[in-house]
Amino acid sequence: MTDFILLMISAILVNNILLIRFLGNCPFLGVSRNMDTATGMGMAVIFVLTLAGAITWLVHAYILAPLGLEYLRTIAFILVIATLVQFVEMVLQKTAPALYEALGIFLPLITTNCAVLGVAIINIEEHYDLITSIFFSFASACGFALALVLMAGLRQRFALVSIPRPFEGTAIGLVTAGLIALAFSGFVGLV
Repeated sequence: MTDFILLMISAILVNNILLIRFLGNCPFLGVSRNMDTATGMGMAVIFVLTLAGAITWLVHAYILAPLGLEYLRTIAFILVIATLVQFVEMVLQKTAPALYEALGIFLPLITTNCAVLGVAIINIEEHYDLITSIFFSFASACGFALALVLMAGLRQRFALVSIPRPFEGTAIGLVTAGLIALAFSGFVGLV
């Protein structure tokens, strides 16, 4: 149990998929302008990444590896991720139309979110078993959501302050992302 707790702390804080490994920056900068959309995207990523971690591990362990087709890993994983994202998109469209509209183009972009594919590949490269892959995928997604919500909170505060003109928009977003990443790098010796 201790190993799973350490793995989760590591994936959320020490090796944050977004701030330390720099995977998934596109939705991070695109959706972090509003707390509601950031929270919705974080929940969608948690769902997709956790399921994708489990399913891609199963596909690799029971289809690709036994047949010697490991070279098709990326294509197979993208197909699994795309299917899951389509499922999430349909569910959100029916159950939360406002969130579906707010997420806009960024929801289908989870399919090409390199964080989701990256975690699936890390699970295989690190030789995690199924349970460890699920825990790592969930924790990585929680770290992604945490970074997204932190960024959204900061960007909402930007509306209340005067930002120098050259730093408005994406520039202040990138500077802020760098400072958050620097703060998260302080957790490196934790685990």
